[in-house]
Amino acid sequence: MNLLRLRIHHLIEKLGDEDLEQVWQAMYALYCDFYMLRAIQEAKRSQQPWDTFTQEEAIQLLHSS
Repeated sequence: MNLLRLRIHHLIEKLGDEDLEQVWQAMYALYCDFYMLRAIQEAKRSQQPWDTFTQEEAIQLLHSS
């Protein structure tokens, strides 16, 4: 992993200042996507059948509130 970090840093150093903003936006979007993917995967692992409502149960609950 350390070698990969060094390679990424090396690539960043080669970028011009005008390209850094675009690279930042792309990398940050990827980071957020991976963060959300991990959260979704964890939720799926910990979810139990009784943790969710059917559509009918949800509608009934909304109408009774």
